[in-house]
Amino acid sequence: MSAPTGALSHLRVLDLSRILAGPWASQLLADLGAEVIKVERPGSGDDTRQWGPPWMPDAAGASTAESAYFMAANRNKQSITIDFTRPEGQRLVRDLAAVSDVVIENFKPGGLAAYGLDPASLRALNPKLVVCSISGFGQTGPYAARAGYDFLIQGMGGLMSLTGRPDDAPGGGPMKVGVALTDILTGLYASNAILAALAHRDRNGFRAGEGQHIDLALLDVQVACLANQAMNYLATGVAPQRMGNAHPNIVPYQDFPTADGYMILAVGNDAQFARLCIEAGVPALASDPRFATNAARVAHRAALIPALNARTVTRSTAAWIAALEAVGVPCGPVNSVAEVFDDAQVSARGMRVEMAHPQAGTVAQVGCPIRLSETPVSYRRAPPLLGADTDAVLEGLLALDATQRAALRAAGVV
Repeated sequence: MSAPTGALSHLRVLDLSRILAGPWASQLLADLGAEVIKVERPGSGDDTRQWGPPWMPDAAGASTAESAYFMAANRNKQSITIDFTRPEGQRLVRDLAAVSDVVIENFKPGGLAAYGLDPASLRALNPKLVVCSISGFGQTGPYAARAGYDFLIQGMGGLMSLTGRPDDAPGGGPMKVGVALTDILTGLYASNAILAALAHRDRNGFRAGEGQHIDLALLDVQVACLANQAMNYLATGVAPQRMGNAHPNIVPYQDFPTADGYMILAVGNDAQFARLCIEAGVPALASDPRFATNAARVAHRAALIPALNARTVTRSTAAWIAALEAVGVPCGPVNSVAEVFDDAQVSARGMRVEMAHPQAGTVAQVGCPIRLSETPVSYRRAPPLLGADTDAVLEGLLALDATQRAALRAAGVV
C-alpha cells in the first residue's frame, strides 16, 4: 500500500458507506491525505458501480465496467470486499475498525446492530474511534426508520419549493436541483463533523476514549441549507415561493436575455446598479426613486426587470460581458458543462485532473477545490476496481497470510 501524504496522512478511515453522501465525505478526507479503506460487497460492490451508462471508456474508446457515477466520489481510496453478513466478515470489519481513526456508514439506524458493527459496539472495541452515521432522517425522531434519498429530501426539506419557475409561469412547478445537492452537502457536513470530532479527541495530545458518534441526517442538512430563505420565513412568517432565477433579496440578480442567448447579472449594490444603467444607456433608472436603492428595486422589480430586458436583448452575451466587466458590474454567461471545462479560469485552477487507471488507461477527474499552501491535495489513486486492494489490506493491516486469505476467498467472505 502506498503511504498517504497530506494534512490528514496520519488518519485511517474505514468507509462502510455507499452511493454519494458518505463516499463524498470520505473522498474529501482522502484528497486531504487520509488513508481510506472502502469496504464493498463481494461481487457487486457500491450500488453506484452499476449506475450507468455512461461507463468510463478505455484507451480504444470501448466501455469499461466502471460507471462515471462511481468515479465521481471514490478517488484516492482502496477497495476491499467483505461480506459482513457472515461472522468471519464481521470479525474482519471489527479488526479493521480497531486500527482505524474513523468509520463512516450510511445504513438505516440500527441496521448494523445485527452484525455487531453498530457505533456503540465499534466504539466499545476502539474508544478513540469517531463513527459518523449518515441517514435520511437521523437516529431519532418519528421518521428515523425511513429510507432517505436525495430527491425525496430535496422535496421534504423545502428546496424544491424554492427551485423552478413560479406556478403561474410557463413551465412552473417544483424542480429539483440538477445534481444530488443534498447528498453532496451532507458529505461536506460529515467531513467537517469528523474533523471536529478528531480535533476534540487530539487537542490535548492523544486521549484514548475521546472518540464520539456523529449522527448526521440528510433532512437536517437540507433544512440548515435553506439559509437566507429559511431566515426570510422565520423573520416574516411568510413562506418564500419559487422565483425562477430571481433573487428574493437582491435586484437585479438573475438571468437576462441577450441577442444570442442569456447572461447572468449579479448586481450587489447601488453603485454597481448605477454603472449598469449607464452602460445600458438608461442612466435615469439609477436615479428613479423606484430603483435608486436595493430595497426599492426589490419592491418594484416588476417594473424594473422588463425595462432592463428591453436593453439586454440589443447586444450579444459576449459583448455585454466585455462591456460590463470593464466597468465592474458582476456578470457572466450561462455555461454548459462542456463550456465549464473549456473555460480558461477552470483550466488554470486545475479543476480537471487526469489519473492513471488499470482499465481505462487514464481517467479524467474533477479536481478538489481546496488549496492548501503547505499540505496540498494529492491525487494518488484513481477510483479503485472492486476488491483491488483486499489482499494488500488484509495482509498489511491484519497480518493475514496467503493461506488465510485464500480460505476467506474460497468461503465467499471476501
